Amino acid sequence: MGRAKAAKNEGSQEEGLPKWAEDEIKSAQFGKPETIARTGYILDIYESDFKVDIQVYEPMPNGRSIVEGLDVPKSIKISDFMKGFVYEFKINGFTAPLGAKVVELLKTKFALDMKAIYRFELHELQLMDVESDLPAAPSASEGDDEE
Repeated sequence: MGRAKAAKNEGSQEEGLPKWAEDEIKSAQFGKPETIARTGYILDIYESDFKVDIQVYEPMPNGRSIVEGLDVPKSIKISDFMKGFVYEFKINGFTAPLGAKVVELLKTKFALDMKAIYRFELHELQLMDVESDLPAAPSASEGDDEE
């Protein structure tokens, strides 16, 4: 039994990242933030952690439309957030490029095409008034003058 466990640990070690790649990823240097404006809605709110999960209609720079664990600054009142309502989000996006050796490792060993690490934090948000953009439905009394 002990032998099977040891063999299992060796296999999982083989599947992980080499230490040099892990170190490079952990020490990646993020550049200056780029402010990105996107519309979408809040999927989940983590008030105690000051984080939200959002879905945006236009993809983020990393190609994703769902952002999990988006950092919310303490200056924004997270208790006022509402799930399912459309917001315009202003998001600071940070990019840290990966070295060529790590990019090649991720591509060949993990079939992962990744050239950079992305980090996003909420800068501000504005609730959108989507319903008022819809044309008002004509009432039944308008235009029904048949006598």
